[in-house]
Amino acid sequence: MKKMFFIDAGTTWSKIVVLNDNKEFYNEYKNYFVKSTGIKSYYILPSNLIKQMDIAFDCTTTGHMAKLKNIDYNNHYNEIIALANGVREKIKNEKNAIILDLGSRDSKWIRFIDGKFSDLDWNASCGSSTGATIEMLLKFYDLKSCDIKYQNEKYNVTCGIFAFEKIMDDISNGLTSDVAIGRLIHGIAYNSFCFANKPKKIYLSGGFCNFDAYLTSLKKYCEVESLGRFILCEGLINMQNI
Repeated sequence: MKKMFFIDAGTTWSKIVVLNDNKEFYNEYKNYFVKSTGIKSYYILPSNLIKQMDIAFDCTTTGHMAKLKNIDYNNHYNEIIALANGVREKIKNEKNAIILDLGSRDSKWIRFIDGKFSDLDWNASCGSSTGATIEMLLKFYDLKSCDIKYQNEKYNVTCGIFAFEKIMDDISNGLTSDVAIGRLIHGIAYNSFCFANKPKKIYLSGGFCNFDAYLTSLKKYCEVESLGRFILCEGLINMQNI
């Protein structure tokens, strides 16, 4: 069977689903292998590595600033289209639903009403750099995401620069870095809840699905169901009727 590559190429991380994977691809990128289900194999790789690949991607969606070689533009889709097609099966029993995709540099939500796509919003300005900023903070303070615990207090993150300044001020005054970052995470969760218009439930897509401190914070305001990091890739596959 033909091997096919479906990629959601983000700014810092790219998600790939390979249909009919083989040992050659796995052996080269096994350090980035996540799981395998049936004919699908899942990988998460740094986007700078993706740009060096000599692979003809069969179906693609790209995030902010991502550039790929060998794109088939007949099968290249906007992220919103991929997201909407990826969640249809997940929400088929819901009359109305809000899906929030929180990425490295932007956030976006889509709404389904009566099972049909209704509207959306996309924030790539004041809400951008969300995931990338957290990754940089964790690296700077030599922390892992599992080191960050839920904090009841939150920082106002309407402006990322002011939030970053607040972190630095509080740490210089004796607050531990993990607590300061936890307060930022809570602020991001509240901000994303407000950005999605304060729904009763959020279907969450993206890297924050694996961040317990964020999930605990967001669940303070609404019900949350995590969709994982590959929902856009699943949308690409669905559009190919595979």
